[in-house]
Amino acid sequence: MDTARGEDRIDPPLAADEAPTLLGFLDYQRATLRWKCTGLTANQLATPVPPTPLTVGGLLKHLAVVEAGWMNQTFTGGVVKPSWFNELHHDDPDWSFTSAASASPEQLIAWFDESILVSDGVIADALAGPEGLATLSQGDEDGQHVSLRWIICHLIEEYARHNGHADLLREALDGSVGE
Repeated sequence: MDTARGEDRIDPPLAADEAPTLLGFLDYQRATLRWKCTGLTANQLATPVPPTPLTVGGLLKHLAVVEAGWMNQTFTGGVVKPSWFNELHHDDPDWSFTSAASASPEQLIAWFDESILVSDGVIADALAGPEGLATLSQGDEDGQHVSLRWIICHLIEEYARHNGHADLLREALDGSVGE
């Protein structure tokens, strides 16, 4: 697994337009998750800390699936089939969390990087268009199309929530603390 450090993260811009600000926060949250996973062994990534069944590896895979779900599937209607797609159990809402234990650290990071790469391309294409952040998704959420702005905000929220989980799990696993 790579060696991300907390100090390597780039702070979001303090005085920029909406798109660079949102993307700065999204990238910061992504980098925070990568940092929380760095240096953990396969066993540590798969170890739950009671009373929760959550694992750091499960959070990493879950966020890779969330990125792909919102950007690749919902927003674009599926521009790329993720490499893990054939393994997905649509009837198991916890699949990304529970199936991560059988993946190597390298595979988990590869899935995460794959999802981010596709998401960043989707975002760049949409921002280059006339509607920018107001561009609506091809797919829907509860019967309604959602804007790119909404999806990016939702991803920031999802990462921030799970980064808090990752921080607590990491501290319980090896004593490493962060923000």
